[in-house]
Amino acid sequence: MDRLKSNYEKVQERISGAAARAGRSVAEIKLVAVCKQRPLAEVAIIYAAGQRGFGENRVEECAPKAAAAAAEFELSGDAICWHMVGHVQSRKAQQVAEVCGIVHSVDGVKLATRLGRAAQQAGRVLPVLLECNVSGEQSKEGLQANDCAAGSLQWEQLLREVAAIAAIPGVQVRGLMTMAPVVAEPAAARPFFVALRTLRDRLAAHFGDLALPELSMGMTDDFEVAIAEGATIVRVGRAIFSG
Repeated sequence: MDRLKSNYEKVQERISGAAARAGRSVAEIKLVAVCKQRPLAEVAIIYAAGQRGFGENRVEECAPKAAAAAAEFELSGDAICWHMVGHVQSRKAQQVAEVCGIVHSVDGVKLATRLGRAAQQAGRVLPVLLECNVSGEQSKEGLQANDCAAGSLQWEQLLREVAAIAAIPGVQVRGLMTMAPVVAEPAAARPFFVALRTLRDRLAAHFGDLALPELSMGMTDDFEVAIAEGATIVRVGRAIFSG
């Protein structure tokens, strides 16, 4: 189990190094330790090392793990923020809103509406990120955003969707998320991270009063490139929990 702590510390060092090379403060970057299919005992080790943000891609796994974590090792410490990083089916929005501190994968008005309704019932406002498909891959979920030239049909559709989601009670749009294509070299993912940052800047400028501070992009193989291009949240699983 010392391996996990060592892995975690190496990831933190890589984040610090990437931030320094980009001329950024490491305090601007949040690590989400993606613990899908990992036992609670491993989560406890990373928690003890100081990590508080953990990611899951299925609420069926997240809910019991969150309850067990709260009972077993959060009683005398800080609560974990559970990040939903996977696709969310609308019918599971209620459970997600009850368990998760933030949802990275909001991909439409229907899901946002259900999350907002569930969050209101729980007496809270749920932070969300809008998942954007900037690569155009058909296998990817998300709002279509690979051909968003000013005045294009896709850009106008995206503006309508963002405006509608931002107006939904119970959710607070905090930024954007994307998943880059699988590439042979990390540097090859750079254009997709640039595209998401550029899209965020354009949306923020268009809406004016819609703050979009968060960019969730970058995983084990490419998070250093993502940090160089402005990521504020990186989602790392394999580099921490494997090896």
